[in-house]
Amino acid sequence: MTAYPDSIRTTGNPDRQALIERHLAALYEVSTVLSRSLDLQQTLSEVLSVLHRSGRLTHGIVSLTDAETGELLITALQNGDPAPFAAVRYQPGEGLIGRILEQNQTLMVERLADDTRFSDKLGIYDTELPLIGVPIRIGDEGAVGVFAAQPPADAALLEDRARFLEMVANLIGQAVRLSRAVEDERRSLREERDKLRREVRGDHGFDSIIGHTRSMRLVFDQVRQVAKWNTTVLIRGDSGTGKELIANAIHYNSPRARNSFVKLNCAALPDNLLESELFGHEKGAFTGAQTQRKGRFEQADGGTLFLDEIGEISGAFQAKLLRVLQEGEFERVGGTRTLKVDVRIIAATNRDLEGEVKAGDFREDLYYRLNVMPIQMPSLVDRIEDVPDLARFLAGKIAKLQGRELTVTDSAVRVLMRHRWPGNVRELENCIERAAVMSEDGVIDRDVIHLAGLNVSVADDEPAAPTTPGAPPPTKVDLDDPDLDERERVIAALEEAGWVQAKAARLLNMTPRQIAYRIQTLKIQVRQF
Repeated sequence: MTAYPDSIRTTGNPDRQALIERHLAALYEVSTVLSRSLDLQQTLSEVLSVLHRSGRLTHGIVSLTDAETGELLITALQNGDPAPFAAVRYQPGEGLIGRILEQNQTLMVERLADDTRFSDKLGIYDTELPLIGVPIRIGDEGAVGVFAAQPPADAALLEDRARFLEMVANLIGQAVRLSRAVEDERRSLREERDKLRREVRGDHGFDSIIGHTRSMRLVFDQVRQVAKWNTTVLIRGDSGTGKELIANAIHYNSPRARNSFVKLNCAALPDNLLESELFGHEKGAFTGAQTQRKGRFEQADGGTLFLDEIGEISGAFQAKLLRVLQEGEFERVGGTRTLKVDVRIIAATNRDLEGEVKAGDFREDLYYRLNVMPIQMPSLVDRIEDVPDLARFLAGKIAKLQGRELTVTDSAVRVLMRHRWPGNVRELENCIERAAVMSEDGVIDRDVIHLAGLNVSVADDEPAAPTTPGAPPPTKVDLDDPDLDERERVIAALEEAGWVQAKAARLLNMTPRQIAYRIQTLKIQVRQF
C-alpha cells in the first residue's frame, strides 16, 4: 500500500481520477512545506493544513513517540495548537491510535462511531466520518509515530485515500528523521560547548593561580570582588608575574564568562595596524583591505577585551582609545558609521604609568580611565614561599604535555628557593620545563635543576628571605623522616652541613668514608665553594 496500482491509473472512474490529481497536487505541496523549515512542529502543522485544503482530510493529527517512555505524544494538530493536549498520552495498543503504533500497520474505519476501540481522548473527531491512521516509520525501524485523519464518507475511495496517507507518512518520516538527526547534533554540540566551558573555567579559574602568601591572598580577594562587576581593571606588575592569568580569572568568573574574551598585545603592533586590529576596517580603507573586517572591540561585544602592555601605545593612539573607553563608540578605519559596543576592559602594564603621566608621555585622562580598579601583582622574589607549590604545579602542567609523570624532589625545591627569579614565574616555568627535558626518569632533583642551567651563587646559599610579614622561615628537613629516600637524606644532610662531608657524616651517624661512598654510588653532584 505504498503506490497506486495500474488498475486505478487506467480506470475510467472520474471520481478516482479527480482524487489522484488532487493527491498528486497535495503531495507536491507537502514536499515543498517539508523542505522549507527545520521547525518540525510548525512544519507538520502546515502539512496538515495543506492536506485539509487540497486533500479534503479533516481533523489531522501527527503523534510521535517519546524517546524515554515510548508513549505517543501529540506533536501537531490541523488548525490547532497541540499545547492544550500536552497531557494526552497513548500507550502502545491503547485505542485506535495506540493500536496502529503497536501493530505498525495502516488502520481504516468506515464509520468511527461503530468502532468500540475508539477512546476519543482528544474530543475533536466527527464520529459519523471514517478514520484512517497510518504508522510513521524511519527506515527499517518500527513505527515512531502515527498520522491520522478523517476523509469524506465515501467507502469506495477509502483504500485510495489510505494509500495517499501512507505516502504522506513516508515523507513525514523523513522529516522526523532529519529533525532528530539535527537535534542530536545540536545536543552533542551543546554538550561539547558546556564541557569546553567547564574546562576553560577550570583552566582559568582560581585553582590555576598558585599562591598562599599575604600579597597573593590580597590579589585573590580583589579578583573575586571585581569579577562581579563591569569595572575597568588595570593589572600592574613585572613581566612574568601572571597578569594574563589574573585577566583570565576575572573574565571567566564574571557574568560575561559566556561571551568572548579577546586579547591583544598593544606592544606587538605599530599605530596604523593597532587601529585596524582594535577598530576594524572597511573594504578598500587601505592597500590590501579587500574585505570588511571586524576589530577586537566588535569581537568582544558583550564580553571582555584584554589590552596587554597598554603602556606601550603612542600618544596619538591614546586619544583614539580614550574615546571608545569613555563613550563605547568608534568608527572602523575608512568608515563613517559610528558603532557602539558593550565591552569590559582589562588592561595590563609593567610600566610606571604615574611617572609617564608626569613626564607627559601618557595621557592623564586615559590613566584615570584605566586605573579604576588597580591590581598589583607581586614579584616572585616577594613571595618566595610559593615556589614549592608553583614548581609542583608547573611540573604537573608540563607532565600533561609530555604525557608522563614528573616529580619534583625536596632537594630541587630547596635549590629553587635560593634563586632570586628576576624573570618571575615565567622564568621558573622555563626552568622546570628544561629540567623535565633533562630528566630521563621523570624525577626532577637538585642535580637536574643544575643541569637545566640554574646556578645558585654563593650569595644565594640560603633561601631568599620571605618578605611577607609574619611568614614562617623555611623549615629544616627531618633526616629521620621514613618517607625520605636515601639520596634525599644524604643531600639534605650535606646542605644542612654546608656541604662539609665530615659534618654531614656526623649528622647521619656515618663515617666520612661511608658518606663519601654514598655520594659516589648515589651520583650526587658535590657543590664547590
